[in-house]
Amino acid sequence: MARDDARVSRRELVTPLVAFAMTMALVCVSLSAQDTSRTAKPQSEAPKTFRVWVFSDAHVGTDKNHGRDSLAEALRQSESGFEWDIALDLGDMSGEQGTPKDPEGEEIIRQFSVLKQHQREQIYDLSGNHDRNGLDEPRAWWWRKWIDPTGEHTAFSHVDAAKRPFSIDGTWEHYSFRVGNILFLMMSDINEPSQKIGRGPLGGNPGGVVSGETFRWWKRMVEENRSSVIVSAHHYMLKDTTVASGEWEGMQRDANGAWTPRYHGYFPQGTPQGASFLYWVDSKPDSGAFESVLAAAPSSIDMWLGAHTHTAPDDTYGGKSHIERRWGTTFINAAGLTRYHTAPENSVPRSWLLTFTDGSDEVFARCYLHSSDFAPQGWYPKFDRVIKLSKAFKMPGGK
Repeated sequence: MARDDARVSRRELVTPLVAFAMTMALVCVSLSAQDTSRTAKPQSEAPKTFRVWVFSDAHVGTDKNHGRDSLAEALRQSESGFEWDIALDLGDMSGEQGTPKDPEGEEIIRQFSVLKQHQREQIYDLSGNHDRNGLDEPRAWWWRKWIDPTGEHTAFSHVDAAKRPFSIDGTWEHYSFRVGNILFLMMSDINEPSQKIGRGPLGGNPGGVVSGETFRWWKRMVEENRSSVIVSAHHYMLKDTTVASGEWEGMQRDANGAWTPRYHGYFPQGTPQGASFLYWVDSKPDSGAFESVLAAAPSSIDMWLGAHTHTAPDDTYGGKSHIERRWGTTFINAAGLTRYHTAPENSVPRSWLLTFTDGSDEVFARCYLHSSDFAPQGWYPKFDRVIKLSKAFKMPGGK
């Protein structure tokens, strides 16, 4: 009996000691976990992203004449189909072959009003060739009045510059804004002042144009911001970058060998040989000014976003697709939202979504189809691309 009593006593002593040890171990684990949580993010927390929706060539008046609201339809689809933080409008809101007029501007404002989840100021705009006014009219009066990126004419455009999520610096012709370490450089297309016949009497002048002032601004901004991720945007692509952006590639020859329209109208008095690319810089034809800067310093900019040439997603005319890489820069043709402003085989309403991820040097690019004529409406996965940046993206505010 004595041995049994001793055995019980020892068991009664050991059991509380074991329980106490286990409790202390759990406390230590808990404290350790608390310390770790102060220094490390939960594994379930996904990296933050910034999404840029890129669209162009709504040609609102043209589609409206066919009973389609090209801009409003795309805005509604974007708000129901995917998320975006800002949008870039790369021009050609107008569908006029002559010069744009107030009624089309009023219609554009009506279509912008369908936005429910975003403010108008989250969309950053630049002018395309169809948004130009005539040579004898005030410079870009229509586009400045109704589209108005700087908020000069809020009563008409409903754009309040103070509501921009990222404030702009510059003028209607060229301006910049920053998102974290991304520098966006926005350049509008203008009339070429050396030409005597321009949009209006000519009906159309499809060659892209920037002033010497805009080019020098762009070059200075690139040179002074080497530490930034730089995204340049203009209505036109640079020469020989994306589909049909080579000399004479906007045209085609008929059975008699004469030049006729292919992607763009044929205007012999204009610049038909350069119809598909940025042709005039500082009044110099086929200057190659931007191309020379990029060739001399590859990867000076990360992306060039343009539009103007409407065509099917799979088109590779001239041996080039809608997204190509040259001089260390990725070029994307984002045209366009219209369904009726070009030949039926080229009328595939589409846009792009670019997703930047905090801490990553890769951007996910996706093509969105706004109709089911070419393929089912929605994402077109064949065009999914991962774009390499020169440096990792950093979210605004160091988040």
